[in-house]
Amino acid sequence: MSRLINHPRAILHHPALTGLVVALVLSTLTLPAQARETLRIGYQKSSTLITLLKTQGKLDKALAQADIDVSWHEFPSGLPLLEALNVGNVDVSADVADTVPIFAQAAQAKLTYFAQEAPSPSAQAIVVAKDSPLRQLADLKGKKVAVTKAAGAHYLLIAALNKAGLKFSDIQPAYLSPADGRAAFENHKVDAWVTWEPFLSGVQRQLPTRTLADGSGLASYKRYYLTSASYAKAHPEVLKVVYEQLRDAGDWIKHHPRDAAQVLGPLWGNLDVETVEAANAHRSYQVQPVKADQLDEQQKIADAFFAAGLLPKSVDARDVGIWAP
Repeated sequence: MSRLINHPRAILHHPALTGLVVALVLSTLTLPAQARETLRIGYQKSSTLITLLKTQGKLDKALAQADIDVSWHEFPSGLPLLEALNVGNVDVSADVADTVPIFAQAAQAKLTYFAQEAPSPSAQAIVVAKDSPLRQLADLKGKKVAVTKAAGAHYLLIAALNKAGLKFSDIQPAYLSPADGRAAFENHKVDAWVTWEPFLSGVQRQLPTRTLADGSGLASYKRYYLTSASYAKAHPEVLKVVYEQLRDAGDWIKHHPRDAAQVLGPLWGNLDVETVEAANAHRSYQVQPVKADQLDEQQKIADAFFAAGLLPKSVDARDVGIWAP
């Protein structure tokens, strides 16, 4: 063997070593390909920008360039979505109303904000039938009001009652999903309904209604995108792609309202184009970074729910992670 070391050419022709080299080459060729990563996205039907990206396939294509697949997981509402995020069943949450992270924090969820949509106060409102005797917010005292628990509309109702000098305990809340809330309102089972887009434009265009108040001056109604601290730390490049795609989708909706309505209408229960356009006109869809000093209203929301006895504990709205592009 010592002579072989002094004669490199001999190594290439030595039977034992030649076989070893061939075996090593073959084993390298038969190694399994490295598994592609998958981004798991949780969303709701009302997650406008994410559902638009899903339908058009733009996010899938953008991430495929980095050898990342996307799996889509639909949830009935925001709270189950953030619960799934907290336990690691999804990596990223599509937009949820500003109230939802507060309830998730009260349930010990550890969240990281990675994007927000600029305020859209007119995208939610308190409506009554056109012939209703209710004329002002103070008239809600003792009345039955349909609202979705933990939705942005839930906070709007609290803020509106406070403005009228009423407490949440002064009304009879009927906690209903948007579909059930619409049915109860349409069949006069409730006196008022607090809802958001596109359900708001749907009922305003299809039934004779009046608006007691929208969010203007009461609730700015931001929508937030969230992830976990561990995912934000491990995959900032993925979040950057998602952020950029969301921002582009928001710009596209605003610059192509009719085209966007034609895409979204079938996803929103076959709503007509005009109703979808009206709904989208009330949403900013302006995607922005989240900054710690912008969470004042989140704290205000948390304090209002706790004061109303609707949260089991006080919440520090700033006790969250923040990822910035």
